[in-house]
Amino acid sequence: MARPIEEIKWQDLEMGAAVSERGSAREYKTGSWRSLQPVVDQDQCIRCGVCWLFCPDAAIKRSEDGSFEADLEYCKGCGICARECPVGCISVVIEEV
Repeated sequence: MARPIEEIKWQDLEMGAAVSERGSAREYKTGSWRSLQPVVDQDQCIRCGVCWLFCPDAAIKRSEDGSFEADLEYCKGCGICARECPVGCISVVIEEV
């Protein structure tokens, strides 16, 4: 079962790094080394797009119905989307392997 980010200590995180050539971001599915994952509560989401705006990896996708979710192929689990969400509908949990 996934744990809330508040229960996670830095010692629990896995080490990882990525090196790539300029302009090759689409070739590297950086989500594979993520240890944390954002989860959007779609019932609480007001579809404001703040998560999308602040995501440093452009890993937040908007669906046709206007809802937002993380593209887990590129999401690195930084938690910025959860921190910036004005209604707190995004939680960050430990990635299940």
